[in-house]
Amino acid sequence: MPPPPDDPGSSSARTPLIPTPPPRRAVTRLHPLPLLVAAAFAASYHLLVAPSPSYYHSLLLSLGSNDTAAAHLRALTLRPHHAGTEANARAAAHVVSALSSLSFPARVAPYSVLLSYPIHRSLSLSAPGHATTPFALVQDTYPGDPYAAVSAEAVPTFLAYAASGSVAAEAVYANYGRPEDFAYLAARGVNVTGKVVLARYGKVYRGDIVMNARKAGAAAAVIYTDAKDYAAGKAFPYGPWMPPTGVQVGSTFKGSGDPTTPMWASSEGCERVSIAEAMATDDMPGIPALPVSGRDGEAILQLISGDVAPEDWQGGDGKPVRLGPGPAVLNLTYIGNETMVTIQNVISVIEGKEEPDRYIILGNHRDAWTFGAVDPNSGTAALLELAQRFSELQKKGWRPRRTIILCNWDAEEYGLVGSTEWVEENRAMLTSRTVAYLNVDSAVYGAGFYASATPQLDELLKEASKQVQNPDNETQSLYDLWMASASSSLIGRLGGGGSDYSAFVQHIGIPSVDISMGSEYPVYHSLYDDFVWMEKFGDPLFRRHVAVASMWGLIALRLSDEEILPFNYSTYALELENGAIDINGRLLGVPVSLSPLQNSIEEFKRAALQVDSELKALQTWKVWYPWRNNPLKVRDLNERLMMTERAFTDREGLSGRPWYKHLIYAPSLHDDYGAQVYPGVDDAIQMAERRNTSESWRSVQHEIYRIARVINQASLVLSGGLT
Repeated sequence: MPPPPDDPGSSSARTPLIPTPPPRRAVTRLHPLPLLVAAAFAASYHLLVAPSPSYYHSLLLSLGSNDTAAAHLRALTLRPHHAGTEANARAAAHVVSALSSLSFPARVAPYSVLLSYPIHRSLSLSAPGHATTPFALVQDTYPGDPYAAVSAEAVPTFLAYAASGSVAAEAVYANYGRPEDFAYLAARGVNVTGKVVLARYGKVYRGDIVMNARKAGAAAAVIYTDAKDYAAGKAFPYGPWMPPTGVQVGSTFKGSGDPTTPMWASSEGCERVSIAEAMATDDMPGIPALPVSGRDGEAILQLISGDVAPEDWQGGDGKPVRLGPGPAVLNLTYIGNETMVTIQNVISVIEGKEEPDRYIILGNHRDAWTFGAVDPNSGTAALLELAQRFSELQKKGWRPRRTIILCNWDAEEYGLVGSTEWVEENRAMLTSRTVAYLNVDSAVYGAGFYASATPQLDELLKEASKQVQNPDNETQSLYDLWMASASSSLIGRLGGGGSDYSAFVQHIGIPSVDISMGSEYPVYHSLYDDFVWMEKFGDPLFRRHVAVASMWGLIALRLSDEEILPFNYSTYALELENGAIDINGRLLGVPVSLSPLQNSIEEFKRAALQVDSELKALQTWKVWYPWRNNPLKVRDLNERLMMTERAFTDREGLSGRPWYKHLIYAPSLHDDYGAQVYPGVDDAIQMAERRNTSESWRSVQHEIYRIARVINQASLVLSGGLT
């Protein structure tokens, strides 16, 4: 572009022009009072005619389009689009095109990361007196399947990052594969060493199942979908339940992000550990493993003898289940290909007007194990439908006060890879500028509303849900639906490692939210998670997609548009207190003092009360003196509200798990899906209970002091004081 006229390099500067002076005329001096009145009138007129943020919030809710959501979902799920494939690149192009068509500039942020693909899989079953049974390890298409022709493009059933190898050994049944299940087997004298463990999906993360099997001495693991949990009714396409050959595929990696760049970003030219080193870490399963269907799992169980399993270990087919080992022998071979692949995050920025350096980030991932109609592209469809609404708001004159960033992550299914790499690469900017991260993974599983959040956002969630219509009952709000459900007494917490909020909350301490309609669906991670399943069972009218987008968008608008951030830390203080009560119950009779934690919580409660008083005073002041402005006061208060969550992080991270910096929320040590309050203390207590040494109990005390220190830091940030 040409330089401006007053630039020294411009033609105007090189050839100065001498203007002709204007003729003299009389000068009228204006009295300052009328000028002030005129300025005040102009300002008040602007306030009168300019729509308030609430106008745009109401407009957003009126613009929902189930047709738009359905069209995007159909386009995104035409074929399986596994991370690292050409089909997933085409899905990324669809997201870029959709955002660009709305005048939202969209760019691709690529990363080279280690992903895992199957090369060879085989599994057979034998037992004395029985012929050897080879398993096909194939998910059958269903009658009338419109996607039958492209189903072959789906990745073969496998568990990502499982170790390559061959094992032939007796089978042992281990229920859900939890530590307590293996402890029960040991107590019953069932030897797992060198055996192939058969466990059923449910209760804990599949990577924990395989890791627990390895720690118990197993040589390999097989995980199946039991009818009790996944086939309790008519199978798809006649009902929503898993067909007999359905298999839940997935990752077994317990870390977050690219395995070759632990703790740092996978940027161009970066340092990397070797693939062999990455595969040898404790975050990898370390033994061969395969997922199988319910039909194959039941066939294996029928040939396992030994003691009868407890009642709560029994499956859904009604046949008695035994523990083993043997005489059933499983011959398992898995050969994987761990290779560097380029993934693509899609990023789009809607720049804020008054505070462009403050970010509200909305994120959803795009990659799927198969067609991904529920997981994750119901969320992607909701994101694009919401973007359409933002575009309509812009046409009506809306510009957010703060910047809104729309993110579509890649390779989430492998271990939150795309979001983690982006957060690690942009850590300094994000920690200094991000107000909140709003996550939607699978927007729609079915009926019911579910939400999780860091506690300062609890009240905002409830308030927003009162404004969104229940998609299944026009006379109710989403709040009414929520409060009538079993989840009404609890907003979930974001300690689990199940979705892309993990890097934001657990690594850098960003206030966050995660929402969905429904909580579970039987065809999870299988070939049957397609558009037909969604259209028949998940959301036939696509009203639930619209409701999630409405809730997502309304929370985003309130965080981006309101002058004072709608955070409430009194809820956080209560959460910290309840967590301490739970810990106290576990420490009765042991030489550990909870006083440091209790004292720090009391200090945090005082800081929360102080900031509540400031908020009320400021709101009152703004009502009675709207023509006066104190932007520095507002900015200071917002900074404290925004940065308090960061103070709960510790640069050293959890003991033995340094990537997890947040000392209040992180995954449970034995279940990556499970959220744990005070995870460092929980880890230390579990260790002390096993060892029962003075040193191990001192470690518990140390972790209590660590938590007390970050809570004290959070109190200082929230109160805005220095010691």
